[in-house]
Amino acid sequence: MPRPLRVAIVGAGPAGIYAADALLKSAAAAEPGVSIDLFERMPAPFGLIRYGVAPDHPRIKGIVTALHQVLDKPQVRLFGNVNYGTDVHLDDLRSFYDAVVFSTGAMFDRELKIPGVDLDGSFGAADFASWYDGHPDVPRTWDLSAEKVAVLGVGNVALDVARILAKTAEELLPTEIPANVHDGLKANKAVEIHVFGRRGPAQAKFSPMELRELDHSPTIEVIVNPEDIDYDEGSIAERRKNKQTDMVAKTLENWAIRDVGDRPHKLFLHFFESPVEILGEDGQVVGLRTERTELDGTGNVKGTGRTTDWDVTSVYRAVGYLSDELPKLPWDVTTGTVPDEGGRVIEESGAHLSSTYVTGWIRRGPVGLIGHTKGDANETIANLLEDHAEGRLQTPSTPAPEAVEAFLGERGVRYTTWEGWYKLDAAEKALGEPQGRERVKIVERDEMLDASGA
Repeated sequence: MPRPLRVAIVGAGPAGIYAADALLKSAAAAEPGVSIDLFERMPAPFGLIRYGVAPDHPRIKGIVTALHQVLDKPQVRLFGNVNYGTDVHLDDLRSFYDAVVFSTGAMFDRELKIPGVDLDGSFGAADFASWYDGHPDVPRTWDLSAEKVAVLGVGNVALDVARILAKTAEELLPTEIPANVHDGLKANKAVEIHVFGRRGPAQAKFSPMELRELDHSPTIEVIVNPEDIDYDEGSIAERRKNKQTDMVAKTLENWAIRDVGDRPHKLFLHFFESPVEILGEDGQVVGLRTERTELDGTGNVKGTGRTTDWDVTSVYRAVGYLSDELPKLPWDVTTGTVPDEGGRVIEESGAHLSSTYVTGWIRRGPVGLIGHTKGDANETIANLLEDHAEGRLQTPSTPAPEAVEAFLGERGVRYTTWEGWYKLDAAEKALGEPQGRERVKIVERDEMLDASGA
């Protein structure tokens, strides 16, 4: 009797869970069936949604409801607190599974090559997001002594950073922020936040809803300089073909022509200002220097040579995420991704690395919204299933499901399960209940493991 197709998925964020969902919906799930194990470095699942999405975004975090439905399926198991490359290796996974899918995402800051990035007070947005989202592996405190702050970048991550810095701690208390983050934000001195983009309003990568949300806070006054509202032929063409771009531009135009109000925290959105240096004294940030740019007719910009020094004492770099290199897999150092064709991992020779696949940001880089990873996962899984049907997958030496648990036990790995996540989830909700909050996120890894019963 044929056994189920066994697949390991490394990374239990949206990309990995969408890959599991694609497998569950495939014809193979009916005959001969599928058996899916997700391996996650964190003790809890959901990846970017838990540790990357700002806590005051319940609409996006609501995606967890759909992901829960996938992980609730009996064909799926979760092994949390298992680190690929340390606790388990590629050869180990190949011995247990017909195929391995990597969906490890991206959690590091992309490098910004300007002088002064290493000064005290210069921060990566990814690091800051990990702090305010309660990531177990980052410090528990954050320096929020700066009254004037710069944020570099015009994407949704930059908006998240600016919004968290501009809001009061009490505004964020009803969210799932951990206790240490709430305590840290109570000491936040920021009253003036400047967001900088080197191009114009039509080139901003904000989502319209995320942008408009800035203006919903009773404590944040959003300010746009009318001189920054400028379009060339390329910009106009982009607005015509992209509804979201046009909506963003209209929102910015409306803000540029209104009177400045009296909300206590000022949040400035600057365009056509390209960061050229973070200024420092005695190793500490004391300012930011930008060069004024102008449109060149195509939607791109060129420098004008005119510079401005901005009085800020902290700078947050929101210029993109970068994935961590995975042991035993080929790596493109330029893009920070695993080379692939249709999700099949491609070696330097051009050959497909047998039974090995990628999906999500580790495959295509940190671009697009969370939902975009679903199509990515569908393509990868379709090619995995094609290879299975054509007999191109390697046969594991020990395909029995219980062998994985025995292996982790022999290695002394303290791992969480899907049932353990339910216990951890209940523990966080219990912490929030006395305060009228949905949950208070547990931060310490050992406490998470204890709560899960691992």
